[in-house]
Parts: sequence; C-alpha cells; structure tokens
Amino acid sequence: MILVSACLIGLNCRYDGKTKENREIVDLLKSGLKLLPICPEQLGGLCTPRAASQISGGDGFDVINGNAKVIQLETGVDVTKNFLKGAKEVILITNLFYIKKAYLKAKSPSCGVSFPIGVTAAALSLKGIELIEVH
Repeated sequence: MILVSACLIGLNCRYDGKTKENREIVDLLKSGLKLLPICPEQLGGLCTPRAASQISGGDGFDVINGNAKVIQLETGVDVTKNFLKGAKEVILITNLFYIKKAYLKAKSPSCGVSFPIGVTAAALSLKGIELIEVH
C-alpha cells in the first residue's frame, strides 16, 4: 500500500476546498494499485476550507524540532500544533499499513517534498519512507 495526498486523487480537501487531481495518480488508482489517501491538515484538526498556511522560520524539519512555526497567511493564527498532530497521525497510519512509499502534493506546507519540505513530508522522510513529489 502507498500513501497519497488525498487532493491528488480528487478529494476536495485542500485549504481552498478544492482538489488538485492528478491524472497519473488517478490512473494508478484505477489500475488497481492500492493507494491510501491522507490529508495531514484535516488529520491535524483543521477544517476545509481553511486559510492558507506557510512555514515561517525554516522548513518542516525545523517545525518538528520546535525551531519554526506554521502560520495561516490571512489570519496570522499559529497552526503549528495542527500540522504536528497531522504528521503524527500520518506516521501512525504508516505503521499500521507498513507504508514504504508516498506520493505527495508539491508546494504544500504539509506534503511538499522539495524546498521547503513540509511538516508531514519531513516526518515521513525521518521514518525512511520513499517520497515522490507530484506537481
């Protein structure tokens, strides 16, 4: 089983209540590949839609280490605890299902794999999960 950012398979869970459906990922699902959709921000207790968030003061590793925060852009609300809780929940899911690989949404403060790496992506990386960023 492989983790996948839920927005990539067409679930309306993004901050703006929309999806970023990716045809290649949907085709993988239709081919029978077992994909387990996750939305770390929802798992962390944030609603949909919600204000867009951004990591301030570093990257996902810095958030995990307590050296950076996640702030909602429009409101200035600190949602670091929600992002950390979401990452923790995703790690629990990887343990339950013996996950070794994840397809994650690019440019997300949770799931982004490249600069800056998101909070959940950083947690998965620390666990040794293979991360594939999807644009």
